[in-house]
Amino acid sequence: MCLQSGGYDLELFVDVPDDGLICSICQGVLRCPVRAACHHVFCKRCIMQWLKRQETCPCCRKPVSQSLIFVMFKLSKAIGRLKIKCRNEIQGCRATFPLSEQYCHSMSCPFELISCPYQGCRAQLLRRDLEAHARHCEHWRQPCHMGCGAVLSQRTRTQHNCYQELRRQYEAKQQSHRAIAAALQRKMRKMQNTMAHMKRQISLICESLEVMDDVVEVDEAEEEEDVAESGTAGSSSSSS
Repeated sequence: MCLQSGGYDLELFVDVPDDGLICSICQGVLRCPVRAACHHVFCKRCIMQWLKRQETCPCCRKPVSQSLIFVMFKLSKAIGRLKIKCRNEIQGCRATFPLSEQYCHSMSCPFELISCPYQGCRAQLLRRDLEAHARHCEHWRQPCHMGCGAVLSQRTRTQHNCYQELRRQYEAKQQSHRAIAAALQRKMRKMQNTMAHMKRQISLICESLEVMDDVVEVDEAEEEEDVAESGTAGSSSSSS
């Protein structure tokens, strides 16, 4: 929370901070304090924005170089120990805590305004009212706390039965397994039919090759007989 730029709002603090902790540019409590060469102290963001317009100290008008600006870590820690009020004071939070714990408190403050975490719900409510809101939020969705895997809504969680849900899942898986087994059996039958067909084709090819071998042997035998007969006929002619 800041006024013009980088500092903390004075109203955030429980006690009024010392004047030495006030940034002369934004008039807020120093956030990430830095010191210029002229020893004047400012919020880091404030002085960097100032130097974009003019390179002189806003207090004494002496030249200021960005390379000669130093972070004051000890002063920053001291400011972090100052007590502040919760930013949700207007909502009813009365807590006070060190400035350095502001973020941690905001993450758990029951008066923090937050959005409903359930997808589709646009409600804005205080963190302390979230539990009551969840009991009626129509966008409420959560997995079954028994671990069956079912995602429940406001309508279904009162009727939910883990046994029935697990049985439904089991039956669905069984049906899926039966469908897979039937598909595998069909593929196996198709492969068996293909193999039987291939075997028949191979048998026919082998039979064809055997017939061709027999024909070749018959032809060769006939040729030998013809040659033998021709030879015999030639011998008879010579004798005459």
